[in-house]
Amino acid sequence: MKITEQASHYANLDQMTTAELLWNMNREDKTVPAAVEKCIPQIEKLVDGIVERMKKGGRLFYLGAGTSGRLGILDASEIPPTYGAPFDLIIGLIAGGDTAIRKAVENAEDDLEGGWRDMQPYNVNINDVVVGIAASGSTPYVIGAVREARKRGLLTACITMNPGADIIGEVDIPIVAVVGPEFVTGSTRMKSGTAQKLILNMISTSAMIRMGHVKGNKMVDMQLSNAKLVDRGTRMIMEEAGIADYALAKELLLSHGSVRAAVDYYNSHK
Repeated sequence: MKITEQASHYANLDQMTTAELLWNMNREDKTVPAAVEKCIPQIEKLVDGIVERMKKGGRLFYLGAGTSGRLGILDASEIPPTYGAPFDLIIGLIAGGDTAIRKAVENAEDDLEGGWRDMQPYNVNINDVVVGIAASGSTPYVIGAVREARKRGLLTACITMNPGADIIGEVDIPIVAVVGPEFVTGSTRMKSGTAQKLILNMISTSAMIRMGHVKGNKMVDMQLSNAKLVDRGTRMIMEEAGIADYALAKELLLSHGSVRAAVDYYNSHK
């Protein structure tokens, strides 16, 4: 039996108090980072491969079904506002399309050709990278996509929680985070989903740093989409350029559109 389908270590959840439920869930969640830590060598290999290909014009595709698909879309959607990268640099696709983000689409994940088909409007090229996200490691939608991508010479990887899963043999770089049985038996939105989120954070954040979207420890290319971010950007400029005047720093930011551009302009004209 797949580890993700094995019985919870905890019995009689329906008889626990709220406090017992929360403490026990938290106890299980604490095991997740240790499982992810063991995957760092594979994650490193994937990030280096992504950066190498992005520098040649490649993109990163995440494919998944259910929770896995939603987490991929979440990670991809946060890249443009956080790092100012193009909206189509990291692309998240889910079995069943956008409808499935909020509502389950029956049998969509069982379509072996669906994942690759959903990638076609993006004019896939040899420099693209495909990461299949599947806690079970057996989702046909995901397996079909990575199999076809690998056949065509694209770099492929997977994020799964089951050693020996079908998808592992279908990719170049398997990332296998063994988090054990879920608190609620089979509910992979819990520990498995947490592990996937941590790994996706590591992949995209490291790639964006390596691609030059962070200076020091600051998001110098972030989009100025609300007052909080304008304030953050203004204070970044004050620190980076040594400007004491908040109003001047804010004016520079709004005039040039990003922390990077504002600092570069100020330093070249002082």
